[in-house]
Amino acid sequence: MARKLAAAPTLKIPPPPEWVYNDEGRVVDILQEGFTFRRKLRNYLGELGYNLIVGHLPSQRLRQAYLRLLGAHIGPNSRIGRNTKVLNIEFLTIGSNTSTGARCLLDARGGLWIGDNVEISEDVHLLGGGHDINHPDFLPVPIPTVVEEYAWIGNRAMILPSLIHRGAVVSAHSLVIRDVAELDVVAGNPAKPIGRRSAEALPAARRM
Repeated sequence: MARKLAAAPTLKIPPPPEWVYNDEGRVVDILQEGFTFRRKLRNYLGELGYNLIVGHLPSQRLRQAYLRLLGAHIGPNSRIGRNTKVLNIEFLTIGSNTSTGARCLLDARGGLWIGDNVEISEDVHLLGGGHDINHPDFLPVPIPTVVEEYAWIGNRAMILPSLIHRGAVVSAHSLVIRDVAELDVVAGNPAKPIGRRSAEALPAARRM
């Protein structure tokens, strides 16, 4: 977590959950500091509205305005493709000059931070969080995902909670389950290093 916060000081992380148990020891509710019923309802309805209606509209400006209204931070000259699904919108941060392709999944339930000049292709899944497979109620575990500047993520890649360092490349159809080093090129399931990217390519990445 410390490495992610150092790389992304503006990362927004949901408050830690406090579970409410019944007499049988099963989880029946979740409490989070600052999450009133009104805030939960606003987030739920806002997310529903974006994923069912607004996210499919052709207007880039309207889609981004809606996300900002619900608490997302999106920098100037960034684009989010149509039919992209966003979860926990208020914990989504996207930098400047970043492009996200169509039909992506931006899961910010554990916090999702995407830096400047990042290229994300179509059908990419970025996941912020997971579940405790050893708990009988399969409790969610919020873990943030951070993508640093000039990273490039290929079509249909899936990024589990991790830190994608500056200038890294994730090849198409890859499954990332651990951090990716700066300028590394990774591929496969699970993704492993297959090469290195030239640092001189980074300023040119936006012009390609």
